[in-house]
Amino acid sequence: MIKKARDLNQLIDLVHEAIYEVDELRACLEHDDDEASTYTPYLDTLDRMLRDLHESMASGKYAGTGQGEDLAYMPLFKKHERDIPFRELLRTINATHREGFEA
Repeated sequence: MIKKARDLNQLIDLVHEAIYEVDELRACLEHDDDEASTYTPYLDTLDRMLRDLHESMASGKYAGTGQGEDLAYMPLFKKHERDIPFRELLRTINATHREGFEA
């Protein structure tokens, strides 16, 4: 079973962590062109989506959790899931968004 965040602050932390993971991955790619082709198809888009999500949460525009909808990055996630090193983190964020906070 996928863990979920307990509250909005924890969810914001998870999104922040995911942005950090994207940045780390990007930094690694600067030194390894062979790996780049694996990550380039999704990295910029995922980065933008995560930053938009974080911004909406931080600014109070975030619609909230538990409405049964997937986050915007899920189609991209499903297409590239095998190639995303931090996929569990993204799963947790989406599960919390879709189903609500951990009781």
